[in-house]
Amino acid sequence: MASLQNSPSLYHTLSSNSFPQMGLQRYRSSFPCCRRGFSFIVRAEQSWALSQVKSRRRQLIAVSVIAPWVSLFNQTSSSFAAETKKGFLLVTDKKDGYSFLYPFGWQEVVIEGQDKVFKDVIEPLENVSVNMFPTTKQDIRDFGPPQQVAETLIKKVLAPPSQKTKLIEASQHDVDGKAYYTFEFVAQAPNYTRHALSTISIGNGKFYTLTTGANERRWDKMKDKLHTVIDSFSVFNVVG
Repeated sequence: MASLQNSPSLYHTLSSNSFPQMGLQRYRSSFPCCRRGFSFIVRAEQSWALSQVKSRRRQLIAVSVIAPWVSLFNQTSSSFAAETKKGFLLVTDKKDGYSFLYPFGWQEVVIEGQDKVFKDVIEPLENVSVNMFPTTKQDIRDFGPPQQVAETLIKKVLAPPSQKTKLIEASQHDVDGKAYYTFEFVAQAPNYTRHALSTISIGNGKFYTLTTGANERRWDKMKDKLHTVIDSFSVFNVVG
């Protein structure tokens, strides 16, 4: 696992019946010639009532069978939606406590110092990487406001010192009570410019960073996908 030794400032700052009873008595005494017909009506109503009871019983049985499945769906609907998002695959690291989506077609590669990296084999600047640093901080806000933390990370960790960098914007959002900083920046090298997005948060005693990006010339084509990657990043508590 990498450390923040190269960036000490960040490490330290960063239903009723149709005939009521009285009505029935009045109906029968007023029309004695119709008692047979009325008896037929009563039997018909009794038959109808029995059918309603049977129908309600079938409904209750159906509900008892379906309810557990509905409950299961509700419990997993958000993760299921993430897994089935068109054009993306889900990565969940239960050991380190994070998950995110990456575009279908990108391949996992191993890069020293990075926890996970997925990239496009044709456009190598189109990739996503996750890294973690140990920290004693409990909240990303303990390091300072979004812009300050973003600028420090870009200069000290996310881009080589030789590249010219520019922070475009930085913001904070909360998910399930956990704060995340998200920022956009460009890093200019002698032969290319990379347009990137990063999101950072703290959990499990770690400072998490997820960064994705593309060549500037392909930014307009890729930015929606890259925003999906960034927005999908989630840090969760590791059990055990």
